Amino acid sequence: MEAMSDGRGDIADTLGGFRWMFDVGEKSNANRTRSQKFLDSCQPTGGGGCDFLHCTSIISQIGMATNGNSNGAPPEPHKMFDTILVLDFGSQYTHLITRRLRELNVYSEMLPCTQKLADLEWKPKGVILSGGPYSVYAPDAPHVDPEVFNLDVPILGICYGLQEIAWHNGKGVAAGEKREYGRVTLQVQRHSGKAAHIDRLFEGLEDGFEVWASHGDKLSSMPEGFSTIATSTNAPYAGIAHETKNLYGIQFHPEVTHTPKGKQVIENFAVKICGAETNWTMGKFVEQEVKRIRALVGEKGQVIGAVSGGVDSTVAAKLLQEAIGDRFHAVFVDNGVMRLNEAKEVEETLTKGLNVNLTVVDASKLFLGRLNGVSDPETKRKIIGNTFIDIFEEKAKEIAEAQENTARAGKIEWFLQGTLYPDVIESISFKGPSATIKTHHNVGGLPEKMDLKLIEPLRELFKDEVRKLGTELGIPEDLVWRHPFPGPGIAIRIIGEVTPDRIRIAQEADKIWISEIKEAGFYREISQAYAAVLGVKSVAVVGDQRLHGEIIHLRAVQTTDFMTANVFTGAPMEWFAKVSDRIANEVQGVARVVYETTSKPPATIELE
Repeated sequence: MEAMSDGRGDIADTLGGFRWMFDVGEKSNANRTRSQKFLDSCQPTGGGGCDFLHCTSIISQIGMATNGNSNGAPPEPHKMFDTILVLDFGSQYTHLITRRLRELNVYSEMLPCTQKLADLEWKPKGVILSGGPYSVYAPDAPHVDPEVFNLDVPILGICYGLQEIAWHNGKGVAAGEKREYGRVTLQVQRHSGKAAHIDRLFEGLEDGFEVWASHGDKLSSMPEGFSTIATSTNAPYAGIAHETKNLYGIQFHPEVTHTPKGKQVIENFAVKICGAETNWTMGKFVEQEVKRIRALVGEKGQVIGAVSGGVDSTVAAKLLQEAIGDRFHAVFVDNGVMRLNEAKEVEETLTKGLNVNLTVVDASKLFLGRLNGVSDPETKRKIIGNTFIDIFEEKAKEIAEAQENTARAGKIEWFLQGTLYPDVIESISFKGPSATIKTHHNVGGLPEKMDLKLIEPLRELFKDEVRKLGTELGIPEDLVWRHPFPGPGIAIRIIGEVTPDRIRIAQEADKIWISEIKEAGFYREISQAYAAVLGVKSVAVVGDQRLHGEIIHLRAVQTTDFMTANVFTGAPMEWFAKVSDRIANEVQGVARVVYETTSKPPATIELE
């Protein structure tokens, strides 16, 4: 049984396609499938949030085709690359196993622990059983398909996964007298006189090293045919290996950064034990994905998609441009609540810099008119989302009608959506008793009458891989490493009513804040930063006059996965004072500036 930390939650990413519009760097309900999440989209949750639009329920009714292999398209990655299959038992860390493998250039996919092996059309090079919040001996405990142990491939069990291996080989799991949570020292036991494979998991590592443990149960007896390969203070069987099979179990988490040598343990398993090739690179991905897109779309097929100027939608757009050129139609909708000069910068980057076929729609007056007098954050999201859908649908029809009169291309029948692998994980992961921290602000709605099929070129990738892909495609570094920006934009960085003056103040303050961060060399250290307007007035003195002005709220956090985040404290107070002085003096209407020091949890990264 894995001990749960208070910071459990889902991975953060920024989505493309229709979904980019409502992304804020926080993820959605981990206890629902994506379709169910859309159906429940506007029902308030215990956390006070909701997914974006009531119209998002439409996605579940459409049954749009996605990313299928047809027209001679290249096979899926797990059929082309040596793949380590990660079976998820509901651990908050499972996605990190897949990420660490990808970082080693070993392709990996995650499936729920309930996956039936008979339904797989491919054979993995090895299998990792994740941790989980259950007790393996409980009546309702999840168990892996027994056929996993008949695959004749190496298997590594992590925490609950170790206990699952022991349970399958004769039980021997019980509640520990003392829970082991946090940093512990692992003592490796070598077996030079036995089969060589037994010591391979910890090959190249010292006999004692620090690991991160998170469990309440432990092995009470050694399963028959296994040897102890590691111990810790409270776990006499912290590592086990079968004496004749490539079957291993460890009672710690090698996938987390708190286990400094954990990545080498994972590499030993994947490369030295499983024999997986380290050939998963973005260069090879581009080559295969361009072929796949061309095969799916055909010689005259066309694709339409929304772009935001963010990393994901830009990378997806450039990938489509590489594959089919001007037959990809990108649409950028200026909603009036974006960063300062955002529309102009996005247009220049995509058209002049990346040769993307882009249509820009300035709908700022329409958005701001509908937002007039609205203070409730959920209502603001819905207004922005509904308006965006209306505008995009209208513009898509215009583009489609214009293309019908040309002989060079067919009709638009594909819609680009920037789904990332964390979204896939969310929809397929084993749903344990993890709490929903905050629902995700996204939209997946598409009017049924548009009758479009989905194309999702980034669905196999994590965020860090998207950045690498962007670099591979020649996208400028400053764009590849751009911080996430919420789909509802500055509207949810203004507490209360969204007015033109508050938008101006938020934009100008944010511009100064980000420019100072970049100038000081902190931008890559910080994962997300922004300036917000708190919506309450404060007294200040400007010259000889009394000012009743706005309070600017500055936020900067550091995180690797957006599940948890620490406040940025890497600058001296003098630097923060300098930034504060600039904003107070240069942005008209600002009375004072504050810096938030709350980590996540308890606070979310965005204010609303």
